[in-house]
Amino acid sequence: MGLMMLSTKLGLWTLFLSGCYFAISCKGNQEGEYLYKFIQSRRSKNIKATSFGEGGVDGNDIGKVNVDDEKQKGLMESDKVKALPGQPQGVDFDQYGGYVTVDAKAGRALFYYFVQSPHNSSTNPLVLWLNGGPGCSSLGYGAMQELGPFRVNSDGRTLYKNQYAWNNVANVIFLESPAGVGFSYSNTSSDYSNNGDNRTAMDSYIFLLKWLERFPEYKSRDLFITGESYAGHYIPQLANTILSNNKLTNHTVINLKGIAIGNGWIDDYWCTKGMYEYLWTHGHNSDETHKGIERHCDFENDKFTNECNLYESRSLDEIGNIDMYNIYAPSCKSSATKPGACTATYSGSYFDPCSEYHTKSYLNLAEVQEALHAKPTEWLSCNPFGWTDSPATVLPTINRLISSGISIWIYSGDTDGRVPITSSRYSVNALKLPVETSWRPWYTGNEVGGYLVGYKGLTLVSVRGAGHMVPSDQPKRALTMISFFLTLELPPGPTT
Repeated sequence: MGLMMLSTKLGLWTLFLSGCYFAISCKGNQEGEYLYKFIQSRRSKNIKATSFGEGGVDGNDIGKVNVDDEKQKGLMESDKVKALPGQPQGVDFDQYGGYVTVDAKAGRALFYYFVQSPHNSSTNPLVLWLNGGPGCSSLGYGAMQELGPFRVNSDGRTLYKNQYAWNNVANVIFLESPAGVGFSYSNTSSDYSNNGDNRTAMDSYIFLLKWLERFPEYKSRDLFITGESYAGHYIPQLANTILSNNKLTNHTVINLKGIAIGNGWIDDYWCTKGMYEYLWTHGHNSDETHKGIERHCDFENDKFTNECNLYESRSLDEIGNIDMYNIYAPSCKSSATKPGACTATYSGSYFDPCSEYHTKSYLNLAEVQEALHAKPTEWLSCNPFGWTDSPATVLPTINRLISSGISIWIYSGDTDGRVPITSSRYSVNALKLPVETSWRPWYTGNEVGGYLVGYKGLTLVSVRGAGHMVPSDQPKRALTMISFFLTLELPPGPTT
């Protein structure tokens, strides 16, 4: 990318994050912190609260896109990853990494990491995974800490196998989007200060068109889009863009079958209301603070008094030093500043809370970047940049998707305090859909994996004991859930 471009990329720190730099926190999840700061920045009115579709993502501009079919041929083999440094023995699937240019004039390119299924890869569906932020990496989170085939050891140099990886049941693409996230970049520096929902949806759509030309065996394969956090915007917006442009006759028809949104920020009002109710009902806020927020904070009309700000600040103070994104999980404790130096304060848990440190250390190894075909750069879990447009709610977009007939799941780990199950329930209830499958537990073997309720056109699923990053905290339950989602079936209930 070059030192000048890298310096520009890292120096674009806008009002979107209120002028504050967030280093990786041992206390919580950086992806969630970026979401929190992003939502707070709405109050400064620096982000345009557009309706999704303003700017031409619903088909007005796609006819101008040059997919470069011929230029994609032969790139699949050059993107093949021979082996990742430090990977365990016995890897029995193919993996790929590289760039897809989504705007040749601007020099804007998105980085992807793709893993095929070890078995039935020729028939298993295709899954696109998106992390949120905005500004956080699907490679660093989704691939390396959640549902990918490997996780990083505490040495920051070697990998171990994730037995509950989602490529057991699907071929999975991890996309670093938009440009400026992870290894994705642009040669036009102004792109980093002009990201937004509309352009992110269009760039991701163009990525898919070109990627399918590069990997033609997947052109007719069933596609499912999944992700978490601010991907509560990305996923339905991209799905809407795909379905709108599938109606055109001069482009590849993408066989979209469904979307699954995890702990997703869907609606500013309902998600904020649900967050404060969750904190109160789970014993993290006092009655006085909860009543003060209800009395003084008008989230619905986007009006915030000084009293509201005071009670919100008091709410966060009352929580104390816990991980807001998994309220019952221990935190990574370290006073060290070097990447990879955090050590867990407990043992016996499947997920290491210091994984974010280990992952950053690993992805900044020169030999790892070379193996992934990434441009040499300082890789960050989340990157700061400007954001120009974001609707206060994506419920209208979800409503349009319901009408299209694709499968729609909204799932939620029930120990996430930032985008909790109460937020998801409020958002879904606002759609006023009739219930078709009554609330019931679902099972992984003999254990309750969570709960679900089926509405007409949408299913709400909770995952028991999981926080903001469901596949990290409950990998077995997450794999069970997604396996049934991909077969368009509900997870099993209790056996009699």
